[in-house]
Amino acid sequence: MLLTDCVALVTGAGRGIGQATALMLAQLGARVVVNDLDASEAEATVAAISIAGGEAIAAPGDLTAQAIPQQLIDAAVDGFGGLDIIVNNAGYIWNGAMHNHTDEQFNAMLDMHVVAPFRLLRAYAPWLKNQVQMEQAQGQVRCRKVVNVSSVSGTEGAATQIGYSAGKAAVVGLTKTLAKEWGRYNVTVNAVAFGHIQTRLTQPYDEVPPTITVGERDFRVGLTSNQIAGMQQTVPLRRSGTPTDGAGALVLFCLPQSDYVSGQVLTCSGGL
Repeated sequence: MLLTDCVALVTGAGRGIGQATALMLAQLGARVVVNDLDASEAEATVAAISIAGGEAIAAPGDLTAQAIPQQLIDAAVDGFGGLDIIVNNAGYIWNGAMHNHTDEQFNAMLDMHVVAPFRLLRAYAPWLKNQVQMEQAQGQVRCRKVVNVSSVSGTEGAATQIGYSAGKAAVVGLTKTLAKEWGRYNVTVNAVAFGHIQTRLTQPYDEVPPTITVGERDFRVGLTSNQIAGMQQTVPLRRSGTPTDGAGALVLFCLPQSDYVSGQVLTCSGGL
C-alpha cells in the first residue's frame, strides 16, 4: 500500500489504460477520482475499485470544455481533501493524411492531447501553490506527481497521424517545462510514450474498420490483423502491450521510489 493517504485523478479512466491505471493506483492504496467522457464507464470503474476494496468517485466530463478542469480539481479536493497525483491519459484518434487534414481535425487533436492537459494542470496550480506554502510552514512538503501520456507517434512520427502526432509531441515539451517550473513545489512531472497497446483505438479487424463515438461524431479506429501481426514482429518482445502493461509504466512515476525522477519521457513499447 505504497500510496496510502494519496489522492489520484486519472482522466479517460473508463476504459483501457486509464481504467487499468485507476485500478492499479487504488490497489496501492490511493483514493481515485475517475474521469471519463462517458459517465456510465466512469461509474463502472468506480464500482470495480469499490468491489476490490478501494475508494473512488466518478467525475465525468468533456476535458475540452472550459469548465471541466476546475470541476475535476474541486471534485478531488472536496471529495478527498486534496490531490497528489494527476495522470493525463484521456485521448482518441482522428487519422488522415496531411492533404486530407482539416483545420477542425488538426485542432481537435491538439485540444484533446495537449490543450486539455495544460488546462487541467493550470487549474491545479492555485490549490497546489497554497497547499505547498502551508506544508512549508509546517516543515514538510510531500512529493506530488504529474504523469502525462505521449506516444511513439509523437516522439518518432506516424503516417496519417499529423494532428495526433503533433499533440503528443507537444506533451513532451509541456512535461519537460513543467518539471522545471514545479520542482520548487516538490512535484515530479514525467511522461510515458506508448507504442502499440491493445485498446479500443487499436482493436483488430479484417474487413470493416470499427468506429468509436466521441461527442456527436464517429471516428474510425483499429488496425487490420495483418498490420498488428507485422507490427508485433518488429517489437523485440514479440507482442502488443496490454492495458495493464501501460498502467504499470504510468504507475512507476507515481510511486515514492521515483521521487527524484522528473522531466523524463519513458517509452513503453516492448523495446521497439
